[in-house]
Amino acid sequence: MNSLWEKFLENGRVKECPVYDMHAHMGSFNRIYLPFGDFNPEITKSRLERAGIKMLIFCSHWTLFSPDIGNRANIEVVRQLPDKLRAYCGLNPNYPEIIEKDVEDFEKYRDVFVGFKLLSDYHQKPVSHENYSPAWKYADKKGLIVLLHTWGGSQFDGPEQVRIVAEKYPGAKILMGHSCHGAWDETIQLMKDFPNVYAELCAVVDDRGGLEQIMDACGSKQIVFGTDWPWFNHHYYIGAVIDSGISDQDAHNIFHRNAEKLLEGLI
Repeated sequence: MNSLWEKFLENGRVKECPVYDMHAHMGSFNRIYLPFGDFNPEITKSRLERAGIKMLIFCSHWTLFSPDIGNRANIEVVRQLPDKLRAYCGLNPNYPEIIEKDVEDFEKYRDVFVGFKLLSDYHQKPVSHENYSPAWKYADKKGLIVLLHTWGGSQFDGPEQVRIVAEKYPGAKILMGHSCHGAWDETIQLMKDFPNVYAELCAVVDDRGGLEQIMDACGSKQIVFGTDWPWFNHHYYIGAVIDSGISDQDAHNIFHRNAEKLLEGLI
């Protein structure tokens, strides 16, 4: 066992290896009970500190699925717990007028937002769709993070779609949420071809060998940690990553160093 493995096993967190969760949510969700979904400042902070989460970057379910609420749900939550939380400005391409307004107002909320979140498989428009253009252009210009839901074989956010936006917007920092799950060869090629494209580990570790394949081909400097919290448990994901046999240095990169680099100047 490596030293970080032993420390996480003994204490449940490691002070010298803080964790940034770059893929999370807030709020209830239809037809499922999420014990920590609804935001409570004290409970949320306690759960994050329990696992050594230094910063959690989220987008509210309500933002993504309730345009009448929109990004207000993100703003209100972050401002109640600013030492632990930042948010993605959530985009629904079926409401382009809201996207235009959110981009216009982005600078008002730089204490809240680090970039944008796209959920194209659910909204049924590809990540390269013109309705997203104002946000993509702004992220490209400002060097913002764009977290994509990606999945192997998807016509909306599969590897082919990631390639289109990576080529067109080299200034944006693109996180492949779920790392185009299952299409590991294509994920690896995207990481090799585009230094602004990162693998994100939510759901990757549920498929044996996915993380190891990406690591063997690309190393650890384009990989960030994420859990889809509150859907999944932080300790489960931390354990799955660190027990994959990676070195301490790779663990530091994945858990915090790469995120700190991406977030530099944004928080």
